[in-house]
Amino acid sequence: MKQEKFDRQLRLMVLLARNTELSVDDLSEQTGMSRRTIYRYLEAFKDMGFEVEKNGTHYRLGPSSPFFLEISSLIHFTTDEAVTINQVLNSVYNNSPQVRHLRDKLAALYDFDILANHGIDAHIARNLQTLYQAAREERLCLLRGYISHHSGRTDDRLVEPYIFLSGNSEVRCFEVQTRQNKTFKISRAKSVELLDLKWSHKREHTPFYTDLFHFSGENRKRVRLLLGALSASLLREEFPYSEQQMTLQDDGRYLLDTQVCSYKGIARFVLGLYDDIEIYRTPEFKKYLEARVAELAEKIALKKR
Repeated sequence: MKQEKFDRQLRLMVLLARNTELSVDDLSEQTGMSRRTIYRYLEAFKDMGFEVEKNGTHYRLGPSSPFFLEISSLIHFTTDEAVTINQVLNSVYNNSPQVRHLRDKLAALYDFDILANHGIDAHIARNLQTLYQAAREERLCLLRGYISHHSGRTDDRLVEPYIFLSGNSEVRCFEVQTRQNKTFKISRAKSVELLDLKWSHKREHTPFYTDLFHFSGENRKRVRLLLGALSASLLREEFPYSEQQMTLQDDGRYLLDTQVCSYKGIARFVLGLYDDIEIYRTPEFKKYLEARVAELAEKIALKKR
């Protein structure tokens, strides 16, 4: 009898600890317990030190309850940590079951509002919250009143959002009408409406990369450079992740082997430190630099006339 009572209490506790709010009728239906029994257990949980949160007629157990904090102290994430993990997961082009499970697990532990409304205004937070849910559940949504600075139009866009970019200020989507993958500024949508329709163009979603120099695109090109001590040091300071892409050579220089979405960013770095950098086995990039240098020389010559 005691074992059965404990099982019921534990089952109720698990339901209340999820990232949802449930009414007493919901809890009664899912546990098979009477409303009276559930009210009695809710009072017992309070007496045990749990934070029983009530919102109207719905209940949940607060995650800051002392018991929860004690048993989860080694695996519990702070809000900032949860937000960071959420941003990393949503910036990765990976819809494998493992990644989807991680996204679902994070969403089950932390409110969408917490994950979306972090350091941004309410309008963007509402849009981001809906887009995040659409991406997580693989559903379509409407970007209502989206303002395009390129065309000057304001209209609705039917999209399948799948990657968040630039610190969650942009979202990569498949636009159904044009059948193209595009990047949308989340702030430019007046509102976002979640639709009860599943993605139907998942195979047409393309990866979208951001390189070491903060340029983005669907394609990448390999560049290899031999860096002297000065250029290697400055690269580490400006782009800390470059450390993982550099290897020390026998002559004391560093080989940078990286993938870039555009030559513009890495060209700026190379031209600024040209006397300390050697282009290594990358003829396409060398031709690009030669063309840029020729253009610059022509501009200088024109100014002297």
